[in-house]
Amino acid sequence: MNRMLTGQDLRQMYIMGAQRLEKHVNRVDALNVFPVPDGDTGTNMNLTIQSGVEELRRSKEETAEKVAAVFSRGLLMGARGNSGVILSQLFRGFAKGLSGLQEVDGRQLAESFQHGVEMAYKAVMKPVEGTILTVAREAAAAAKRAARGASPAEVIEALVHEARKALDNTPNQLPVLKEVGVVDSGGQGLVYIYEGFLYALKEGIVPEETGEPEAVSEADLTFGQAREEIHHIVNPADIQHGYCTEFMVHLSPAMDFSEVEFREKISSYGDSLLVVSDDDLVKVHIHAEEPGDVLTFAHKFGLLDRIKIENMRLQHKEVLRKQEERRQHASEVEEMTEVISTEPSSLPPQPGQPRAPYSIIGVVSGKGIEDIFRSLGVDTVIKGGQTMNPSTEQFVKAIESCKAERVLILPNNKNIIMAAEQAAQLVDIPVAVIPSKTVPQGMSAMLSFDPASSLDDNKEKMSASLAYVKTGQVTYAVRDTTMNDLTIREGDYIGISDGEIVASGSDRCAVAEQLLGSMTEDGGELITVLYGEGVKEAEMDGLEQKLRADYTSYEVEIHNGGQPLYSFIISVE
Repeated sequence: MNRMLTGQDLRQMYIMGAQRLEKHVNRVDALNVFPVPDGDTGTNMNLTIQSGVEELRRSKEETAEKVAAVFSRGLLMGARGNSGVILSQLFRGFAKGLSGLQEVDGRQLAESFQHGVEMAYKAVMKPVEGTILTVAREAAAAAKRAARGASPAEVIEALVHEARKALDNTPNQLPVLKEVGVVDSGGQGLVYIYEGFLYALKEGIVPEETGEPEAVSEADLTFGQAREEIHHIVNPADIQHGYCTEFMVHLSPAMDFSEVEFREKISSYGDSLLVVSDDDLVKVHIHAEEPGDVLTFAHKFGLLDRIKIENMRLQHKEVLRKQEERRQHASEVEEMTEVISTEPSSLPPQPGQPRAPYSIIGVVSGKGIEDIFRSLGVDTVIKGGQTMNPSTEQFVKAIESCKAERVLILPNNKNIIMAAEQAAQLVDIPVAVIPSKTVPQGMSAMLSFDPASSLDDNKEKMSASLAYVKTGQVTYAVRDTTMNDLTIREGDYIGISDGEIVASGSDRCAVAEQLLGSMTEDGGELITVLYGEGVKEAEMDGLEQKLRADYTSYEVEIHNGGQPLYSFIISVE
């Protein structure tokens, strides 16, 4: 049995892991706790890992270190949904653990799995046990226990054995899993991936490569296709540090670099600081009054590259002259976007073109909902939500297409927030993610947006507004289940209030009425109903009359949202 794991071995493991997950993706989707038609954990994990495989197929890298880095980069950019983001972080940490290694022994392999667990836990604000994180942690711990003197294959055997045990125990850690009678879906997906790893090592499968491999450049691995220019246009009265300064540092190999310490020290030279680092490269953006001093400080850490310094005070005169032109251009772009596409523009800002103070990205599904968000001030719409979770790369491209100094993102779905936050860390533009979990929360947040406020202030105010809106949804059950003392049959309509199933039945309008009764127990002033695909006007007219008669103290608004899967999205404020 081989005592060392080569880069080719690792490549085979990744591909076989992806193939095994893909084979069982429907089963992973079916493990969703809620019996709703958007149980998409398996789909998200599969799309994420397939993105990593595609990166491998385009790469000629052969060492374990480089193969892991390429695969990690693919997962990072292709991550969809919370499960996909966690998966990408697991293998990002795993790749970090293989740094500098051409081949890997059993101990190093086990330690790399532990690195992955640590990075994944850091990515989740409030880790929950009984999930994919638990399966990953306990499997990695078993791998470390088995690693002394063991071969890579023996380490993976221990990893798989413990992962299966941990998965079987998830219902004992999460009561909702036991109530429904399923194991954690994300944990199951990870077990399939690990089983693929073991199969590749034991059977020695050599995957077929299709197409001509394409090398991945170091710049692509580090910063993707991020633009190199940032234009910050501000009022002269507010400018304390007048030079917009950008550069890259190629870190000295002997340098013991700490991004935290670097950021802290360089911040004393100015404001609007942004530092992005990865391996041997650091990209810096700062507004400084003495840019020469900044460059002198940074030069201590390595060679400087792509230096750009702009005088913002002189720029302001040009901005004043072009303000009217900018407003006209923005109007033309909006009209063109409506006619041609609802996807973010792929055209980069032209050199010298002034940027707007803000751009807002919203994730929505349904023409009516899209129109509402655009009317509230959303500039760029990414079609998604429910089963259509945008990838990290889609967010990155949308952010980079924005012609603005700052960007706000409204995910409007709890399963999209992590991908948006991950994208925000990969771009040069200052980005704030408003953690809107539903469409009504996103609408409420937009009403709190103040174009004259700072990014941090807007994030604080818009995020605070989310607590003032209750969200209800009516969809249909995809399987029989019993939940919250409700016996639900496949095909029944179910009413979900802020994540809890509170009503079910064969008539969706009756379920909507039950749902709204639960949502208004604590009072309110405004009821908004967004009706979706397949809801007939006569059906909606009947429900509207009933709501206006039963809720005379409320203002009732009805809109055609056009959303798929969900007959009604209801909010109470």
